[in-house]
Amino acid sequence: MEAQMLLRDPEVFPSEEILSKELDVRVYSTLASFTSTITSPEYGLETEWRYYNDGKAWLCKVTHKKKTILWLSIWEGFFKVSFYFTEKHLEAIDTLEISETIKQAFMQTKPIGRLIPMIFDITDNEQLQDLLTVVRFKKNLK
Repeated sequence: MEAQMLLRDPEVFPSEEILSKELDVRVYSTLASFTSTITSPEYGLETEWRYYNDGKAWLCKVTHKKKTILWLSIWEGFFKVSFYFTEKHLEAIDTLEISETIKQAFMQTKPIGRLIPMIFDITDNEQLQDLLTVVRFKKNLK
């Protein structure tokens, strides 16, 4: 069975209380760790939850100044983090110190227009190192 996206009610803002109810303890703990890290002074990112009518769900847009770094969504059993890159970033991504599995999946992903998505399904803290490496890379792109 395909995983179900959560946070579909436009009237229910995804507060910490709602997120902790929707996700199991381990996934919620990982999400809390991730968001506190990226919003810390070291990363300086901002999160903004909005309900999007086209997808009928709440998404979290994470930005640095006006630049979108990533999109975050909540699913049954995990949270999904999506980055979008262009072809000119392929070589640099290939040199990142992240899992070869992630790189291979990314290189095989079909572009959406001119953008190539890199998607992480996060269930625990062990995945955060690779995820944070990509966050730093994306933040530092010109």
